[in-house]
Amino acid sequence: MKTGATAPRSTAAEAPARTRRRSGRPSPGEILLSVGSAALGLLAWIALAHSGIQGFPGPLPVLKRGWDLIGDGTLFSDLGASLRRVLTGYAIGVALAVPIGFAMGWYPIVRRLVEPWLQFFRMVPPLAIIPLAIVLMGIGETPKVFVIFLAAFLSSVVSTFQGVVSVDSTLVNAARVLGAGDGRVFLGVVVPASTPFILVGMRIGLGAAWATVVAAELIAAQSGLGFRMQQAQLYYDLPTMFVQLVVIGAVGLAMDRCLLFAERRLTGWQERR
Repeated sequence: MKTGATAPRSTAAEAPARTRRRSGRPSPGEILLSVGSAALGLLAWIALAHSGIQGFPGPLPVLKRGWDLIGDGTLFSDLGASLRRVLTGYAIGVALAVPIGFAMGWYPIVRRLVEPWLQFFRMVPPLAIIPLAIVLMGIGETPKVFVIFLAAFLSSVVSTFQGVVSVDSTLVNAARVLGAGDGRVFLGVVVPASTPFILVGMRIGLGAAWATVVAAELIAAQSGLGFRMQQAQLYYDLPTMFVQLVVIGAVGLAMDRCLLFAERRLTGWQERR
């Protein structure tokens, strides 16, 4: 009787924690850890700035330089150019990767035809294609968007394909036993089960897109965050370089959090640790 009386209390006490795990909401302790991590990172930056490294700027000079770039409109102009390239290439890459990944996972003949080429191009870094893309497509926006598209596409298509082939066959067979056809099985079982894989691939592809756009702008661009870093390098303008790095990291983090929010909304049925 004593054991039976204490079990409900334990279950009730653990319910809020389970609810937070399923919803993905951070606990107060997790928020405190995140704030503490940010504070430690800032302190480490200040320590490096005072460690004697020649020219290494601290947070205040970087903040002041960022304010100057905001005041004359340069920062927003460069950020807009980079964002336009990233979003265009990324959107095209994901839009093509998801259906191709589904087709590869669902139809064995498509997998045999496409996968060797996919694995071949995965071994070629998108950064190595930038010079070739510039030679073939010119120095306009097209080669930059193309290499961003390639980076996002390769990350997303592999994750989508892996999501389809990783679907539990028991679920598929159960749906077929209940009378579901291929279309119902695909839409009702395969697509929901593959969604977490797709969103993980989208997050990886987003990071690859940002890395690629900066590299492309370092080589051939007249605007953008990467271009501004390359110009600052010529004049050993470290505060300007740090401003671009901070902006890239902050914007990329915000975009990643948006994808993570979408993942939690679309995969709320999953049990989370």
